[in-house]
Amino acid sequence: MEFISKMLFWVANSLLIPDVIILLFLFVRALVLIGGTYNMYITKRKNDRAYDQLIKEGRTNELRQALPAKDNSLYMRYLRDLLGRPVTEDYADYTLSRFEVEAEKDISLSKMLSKLGPVCGLIGTLIAMSPALVGLSTGDISGMAYNMQVVFATTVVGLVVSAVGLVTLQFKQRWYAKCVNNLDYVSRTLMEKGGQS
Repeated sequence: MEFISKMLFWVANSLLIPDVIILLFLFVRALVLIGGTYNMYITKRKNDRAYDQLIKEGRTNELRQALPAKDNSLYMRYLRDLLGRPVTEDYADYTLSRFEVEAEKDISLSKMLSKLGPVCGLIGTLIAMSPALVGLSTGDISGMAYNMQVVFATTVVGLVVSAVGLVTLQFKQRWYAKCVNNLDYVSRTLMEKGGQS
């Protein structure tokens, strides 16, 4: 039994370095995600100000002319696609489904960070806690202090990664829900006009 316990302890300790590397990678991805979400917010705010009234009033011809040629955000690409061709009900459903799939793909990073952050943080916490307790029992205060630093650092980084994931997930879900609603409304307006506006 002692051999099995030592093997288990060795395996658990060997996972600390990969766990810390994964946590650092997730932290960098979280920072990049913050920048991307902020950029998306600025673009969305500008587009909402410029196009929401045209969409609401069903002025598809003016909307078609007002769309920027250089904006390649997901929403603008699909809006441009709908406005650039005669729209049937089947094509509108197909386009909205594709948009939802791509939006879900964009949101998946936020979901992954919100779930993996606490898991990796907890793994690092529990692995580093064991040597800290051994250091406490043997009177090795400096070793215990070092391991407690690792315990707290992995917990904090994991929680920060999770918080970034949760916050960006909430914002993006709300934004994409509005985009789906706008695309659906534009497609219905175009179908009512027979694709001619």
